[in-house]
Amino acid sequence: QVQLVESGGGLVQAGGSLRLSCAASGRTFSSYVRAWFRQAPGKEREFVAAISWNGGSRSYAGSVKGRFTISRDNAKNTVDLQMNSLKPEDTAVYYCAASDTRYIATKVNEYTYWGQGTQVTVSS
Repeated sequence: QVQLVESGGGLVQAGGSLRLSCAASGRTFSSYVRAWFRQAPGKEREFVAAISWNGGSRSYAGSVKGRFTISRDNAKNTVDLQMNSLKPEDTAVYYCAASDTRYIATKVNEYTYWGQGTQVTVSS
């Protein structure tokens, strides 16, 4: 059974940092694009960041560029999201995802595998 399991969420004050991690099991995702999305209450799920299969290319949403960094470890089948300078508007459930596209996918429907999500709450 393929599973993506997120960890590292929590409550942090504005300006603080968190590091999310997503561990995959059931298959290897070394050839897949890996990504993070988020969904705030009452809003649609939105793209946050993605990384190519070998880590050579990355893409970020404009709202997080310069503050968040995505990375991956294919040997461990994991993908991380380092989040710095957090803002209250970053509050959301964060999901990791995997896509077999040959480009950096940024749309929800381009991703096949999803985790259950981890809550990130940033207080002002």
